[in-house]
Amino acid sequence: MAKTDLSNYNLAELKGLQFDIEKEIKSRQHDEVRKAREQILAIAQDVGVPVSKLIARVAGSKKDGARKDGAKKGGGQQGQARFRNPADDSQTWTGRGRQPRWIAEALSGGKSLDDFRI
Repeated sequence: MAKTDLSNYNLAELKGLQFDIEKEIKSRQHDEVRKAREQILAIAQDVGVPVSKLIARVAGSKKDGARKDGAKKGGGQQGQARFRNPADDSQTWTGRGRQPRWIAEALSGGKSLDDFRI
């Protein structure tokens, strides 16, 4: 690829080139995706398999919703509760993620996390 000397361009011209290049890149990406989609549809028709079935297999979904690695869908594993609200035993916190309101309010009131430790 030939190297282009950009030193003679002013800022407005460079921004115009950048806009044109980004527009061309998006257009080519769109064309590539369209071509790939057409190829996938053609292959699926040739073998007589519905595209939805191909997509489901690629996504790794199973009938029962289980994953290969045994992990739960939608996030990591649940941590064990390490803190409990003394005013309501049903409210617990693992110490991970955002602090519950009852912890934040107690901490701002001068309490320590150790006061809530299980």
